[in-house]
Amino acid sequence: MSSLNSEEGLGVASLSVLYAALIISSMFLPPILIKKLGCKWTIAGSMCCYVAFSLGNFYASWYTLIPTSVILGLGGAPLWSAKCTYLTIAGNSYAEKAGKIGKDIINQYFGVFFLIFQSSGIWGNLISSLILSQSSNKVEISEENLACCGAYDCVSNTANTTALAKPSESLVYTLLGVYTASGVLAVLLIIIFLDQIKSDQAETEKEIQKTPSFWSTLLATFQHLKDKRQCLLIPLTMYSGFEQGFLAGDYTKTYVTCALGIHYVGYVMICFSAVNSLCSLLFGKISQFTGRKLLFALGLYGVLFEKHTEAAFANYRLWESCGFVIAFGYSTTLRVYIKLYILLAVLMLAMVTYGVVEYLEAKRSPEIPAATEKKNVGPHTEETHI
Repeated sequence: MSSLNSEEGLGVASLSVLYAALIISSMFLPPILIKKLGCKWTIAGSMCCYVAFSLGNFYASWYTLIPTSVILGLGGAPLWSAKCTYLTIAGNSYAEKAGKIGKDIINQYFGVFFLIFQSSGIWGNLISSLILSQSSNKVEISEENLACCGAYDCVSNTANTTALAKPSESLVYTLLGVYTASGVLAVLLIIIFLDQIKSDQAETEKEIQKTPSFWSTLLATFQHLKDKRQCLLIPLTMYSGFEQGFLAGDYTKTYVTCALGIHYVGYVMICFSAVNSLCSLLFGKISQFTGRKLLFALGLYGVLFEKHTEAAFANYRLWESCGFVIAFGYSTTLRVYIKLYILLAVLMLAMVTYGVVEYLEAKRSPEIPAATEKKNVGPHTEETHI
């Protein structure tokens, strides 16, 4: 996005708007849509928002990308909430019929889902790389221009080089056509083959739909800030948004596209997605031996705030999304090396405040059985790409 629509910061601005809309959407839309439409049609409708965003990229301008970014942001939260609700209901239903523990079946369902979801980063980037690598506009980058890539990004000096290296419109349309067709096919598969929640599952659905109102959720979210540990975790949570915002908005554009060409972005992100998927699988195993303090990002909020998980995770979504929006907001105005200093400063602050959290936690419960700690730590599943 930031590499393909880099003119006047359009790509980064649209990403910033997207995550701002996602913040608003996550606060009140999911329970309303699931209650009115049910899980199946909420999923189908939300997926149409993704198709709309793909269509907006066919004629990329401020008048098309900004509105479709808002649409995508508003549809992101209901999609994930409806997906989680559907998998939970399906898992409980199967467990009841098979005489198994519901939690175990649900974990299996989510495991399969996230295995497929994480792999989408590999296949999607592979498609983009294979298509964009056919471009005839590849240029050799001189050492002088290469020095302007990366941390000391000289935007004015590399503008012409980037423009020459941009793929032809036919290749861009081909790429967008493949993505749009995939989205339409996915919507059709959901409409045709995904079962509605059956009548014998009505009670389960009612229980899941008993979600707090928008105002009560908002109030609980900010009331949870009275907990010192929650306030101390804000820098760590925001760093997650800063880091992912830098990866999506700056790294691919100023390091990969500038130095290697836009057709290499997909290959680089394939490596990222593959390692991300592998670590999601392995870290859950490693945590059984290392405990929470070493791999603190794996289950932190659920462990520390097990009695207030909803408010805690609402804060997580809120502050991480704020990190995204801030990172995308200053992306077009600051040099890359300044952004790196900001990332390092936030990371160092996050490490210090997290250390204080562990200190406070040790004072609250000086002797925590190892088995309890291992039980509470679970694998981390990242939702940063919408």
